[in-house]
Amino acid sequence: MNASGRTRREFLQSVGLGAAAMAAGWALPAPGAARAKAAPAPGRKPDILLIISDDMGYSDLGCYGGEIETPNLDRVAARGIRFTEYHTENMCAPTRATLLTGRYYIRGFNSDNNVTIPEALSAAGYHCCMSGKWHNTNDVRPPRLAPQKRGFDHFFGTPIGCGSFFAPLMLTRDGEPAEAEWRRQDFYYTDAISTSAVAYINGTPKDTPLFLYVAYTAAHWPLHALPEDIARYKGRYAAGWDTLREQRLARMKQLGVIGPDTPLSPRHPNVPAWNDEPNRPWQERRMEVYAAQVDRMDAGIGRILEALQGRGRLDNTLLMFTIDNGGCHVEYGANRKGTFLNARTRDGRPLRVGNRPDVMPGPEDTWQSYGYGWANVSNTPFRMFKQYDHEGGIRVPLIVQWPQVITKGGQITGQVAHVIDLLPTALDAAGAAYPETLQGRPIAPADGASLVPVFRGERRTGHDALFWKFAHGRAVRQGKWKLVKMDSGPWELYDLASDPVELTDLAAKFPDKVRELETLWQAWFDSGKVTRKKPSKTRT
Repeated sequence: MNASGRTRREFLQSVGLGAAAMAAGWALPAPGAARAKAAPAPGRKPDILLIISDDMGYSDLGCYGGEIETPNLDRVAARGIRFTEYHTENMCAPTRATLLTGRYYIRGFNSDNNVTIPEALSAAGYHCCMSGKWHNTNDVRPPRLAPQKRGFDHFFGTPIGCGSFFAPLMLTRDGEPAEAEWRRQDFYYTDAISTSAVAYINGTPKDTPLFLYVAYTAAHWPLHALPEDIARYKGRYAAGWDTLREQRLARMKQLGVIGPDTPLSPRHPNVPAWNDEPNRPWQERRMEVYAAQVDRMDAGIGRILEALQGRGRLDNTLLMFTIDNGGCHVEYGANRKGTFLNARTRDGRPLRVGNRPDVMPGPEDTWQSYGYGWANVSNTPFRMFKQYDHEGGIRVPLIVQWPQVITKGGQITGQVAHVIDLLPTALDAAGAAYPETLQGRPIAPADGASLVPVFRGERRTGHDALFWKFAHGRAVRQGKWKLVKMDSGPWELYDLASDPVELTDLAAKFPDKVRELETLWQAWFDSGKVTRKKPSKTRT
């Protein structure tokens, strides 16, 4: 039974999904994480909608300076708050684990001493649904049931980290294989994520609060988009990445999402000047497809907002939109393999894999990424990319709308925040206590702190320090100071108050500060050794 007392079959039928499920021959088992739920308190708790996109930079959205058309997210920003100092982990999986638990990734997502947002909100009477990318399957078998084993009543999406937008492997609905859904020629994963999110809204009883987690795979590679969306961006990127970075920088200053004196980081050494680029038509097409992926996601978010409005829920919804890390520089190689890679297309054609200038990306039979040059644009004005802990890899948008609390729209805040803060924020908004125990197990404290005071126009205490460690990066930030390094390279020290783009390394000038922050980072890292488990080998 789900939160409304209906069987899973009845729930799916009520939202228009039961017929498709039965036509595909699926068994519809009882929820793997069925739990008794508390009755909603008088005066219904707010719905909580948490949306995350994949591998996009700080400047991609229109409301952060980008030329990609994102009218729905722009409207959310106009009605709410944009954060300019919000940070994530530097890759998909650690960010998503940290988001759900409010604890740094080194503590271990699958350890016994954490709680997820849906686990905590279920106890407060919430109906908890997820649509999209999970990517936290390290120790859970079978992986298709992982979201429901961590608190969700319903899950549609992919347990793994990425895949085709036309035929995503491991597509799952409530623990059962759903690959039959993409046998339809009109299937596109971004649309399917949005459609299931809308169905969950429409299927939740009006007096039951809803926690809805929508985790898009846009705009992670492969570059797959619908022809009509690609066509809208034809010629948009003919000026090239050098001009686009300058144009974005100017708009960002006009919008106030960076300071008026913020410089532009130098073009990355792996990126040639646009005038020297030998394959400009192909390069333009890469960014056209990337923009089309984002455009389609924004349209889906518009459908989700319309569903909330139609059900009379929007004014009582805390909506948080963010991205899991900065733009991804990876140049997809022709020989790269992975469990996410299809053997062939739905109609039996072989895939053309790799960043080949003789193949225009976008269709189902291609498998490419947008690479260094355009990731450098996405992360304007910052240095570096996904996988690194310089600002280009970890500083992304956070947009919040909550009409009953944020009454003045269009605000911009420079208060520092981190993905560890999203669980405490959700629980605070719901009036739900952070549990000391879960199913008899002791639960360790969260590392994050609620952002609700910021929504109310207040200054919050925040964090004494913030920490990072994953892939090619490690870093610590305390106040204006940030210590960061790449791989086995030396520590670099930056004063973010005067140098937000990290252009002037002060490590040699302030060696005592380097030692102080390195000691702080090492103590934090050592504190996680007791609880963390070996991370998944799947890094996308």
